[in-house]
This record gives sequence, C-alpha cells and structure tokens, in this order.
Amino acid sequence: MLHITDEVLDLGGRSLAVRWLRHELSSHEPSVQGQADRRAPLVFLHDSLGCTATWRDFPARLAELTGRDALLYDRLGHGGSGPFDRPRERDYLLHEAGEVLPAVLDACGVEGAALFGHSDGGSIALLAAAALPERVTGVIVEGAHIFNEPVTIAGVEQATSAYASTDIAARLVKYHGDKVDALYHAWTDTWTAPWFRDWSVEARLPGIQCPLLVIQGEDDEFGTLAQVRGMVDGASGPARALVLPNCGHTPTARRGRRWRKRR
Repeated sequence: MLHITDEVLDLGGRSLAVRWLRHELSSHEPSVQGQADRRAPLVFLHDSLGCTATWRDFPARLAELTGRDALLYDRLGHGGSGPFDRPRERDYLLHEAGEVLPAVLDACGVEGAALFGHSDGGSIALLAAAALPERVTGVIVEGAHIFNEPVTIAGVEQATSAYASTDIAARLVKYHGDKVDALYHAWTDTWTAPWFRDWSVEARLPGIQCPLLVIQGEDDEFGTLAQVRGMVDGASGPARALVLPNCGHTPTARRGRRWRKRR
C-alpha cells in the first residue's frame, strides 16, 4: 500500500511542490517492503504544460508494479510551485537537469534515482543521466526531444493558435492557477523562436551510461522517429526503443485510458 505525502521545498527562496509515494512497511510483507526501501526511487519529470496532478494515477501504478517508492515535483512555473525565477533561455533544460533536479534530490535525501520523463521532462531526464551518471540508475522517456525539428515547430505553432481560439487556458487553470499564461508562452515562444530552431543536445548523449528505454507514439505530433533513433544510437549504455502504433505524444495517458476501460 502506498502512503502519499505532499511537501513544499524551499530551495534558496524558491518554492517547489513535492509529492512522495512511499510503500508502507507491512508486517505481512517485511522482506518485499524492505527491498523497496533500499532501491533507487522512481522520479517523475513532467512535460512542458504538466505538473504532479497531470500524471494522474500512472506514478502510483508504476510504483506498485515495481515495488519502488516514487517522487514527483512541480518545476517552477508549474502546478503548486512558485513562479518562474529566471527568463526562459536556450539552456533551460540543462539548467533543470544540472542544477534544479540535483537540488531537489539532495533536499529529499535521494542519493540515486530512476528517472521517468515525459516531453520536456524526458529531455531533462536524458541530460541528468549524462551529467549525473553516479546518481541516475536508469531512464525511461516518452515523447522526449534531443533536437528541434520542423514537425516540432509546426506542432507548437498549432498549439499557439489553439491557445488563442479555444478554452485551453481555462482548462489549465485548475492545474497552474494564475501561472497559465506565463507557462504557455514560455513553452510556445521558446520552441518557435529563431534562436531555438537549431537547439540540440545530441552531443551530450554519450554521457548516458545507465539503461535507457525510449518510448514514443508512432503518431507523435511533436517529434519524428529520428528523435528515437538519435537517443538509442547516441547513448553509451544499453538502450532500447518502444514505438507504439496509433498513439500520439503522451503514450502513458493513452495506455491508462485503455487500462481503465478493460477493468
């Protein structure tokens, strides 16, 4: 059984919302839970418009299946965390991977972590694995990016138009409150900016030594399978790809809906 704890971290005046999913030590399962307590927890890194809440029940299900504890947090500008504390620049994903994530792990007493990242969170997970090989024991990414490409820009441009013509902003308020407009523009303005069109972190991938699983929907509207090939071929450690047919940018949400229908 999982015990849920919500906390707020103060990282040098920056407020980050954190959620722990911990396996409760049961007298009926002492050996199993003891093993779970000693293994690296799963750390979930959300997408560009996401937060802890948008993962829904997926982290809990994966924690139960693997027997590992799980840690989730909202990046600055997202969910229950504080607003952005710096302008969105070309290195924003490197900053999250090399500075913010290690600070969160330190504050939470996590020495080693198995990372699960979606979209921007997937890119952060890859960069963290390359920068922190002694702390990252394994990585799973879905819909991650290692370079900007025309289909990515086209997808974000469509999202920009949708923001202006639909109720997306209103639907995001329940997750991000008054941070929605800044958050949405931070995403769309960055990925369509002229100075971001040649963004790439491919040169950093050889630093990934841990096992890597790359998941992508065959119909991902924000990236081609060239992203997958680049990740698998670029990593130094063992790497595998899982490409899902009839699936878009968020495979876990799709699989979760199908799972609930079958129950």
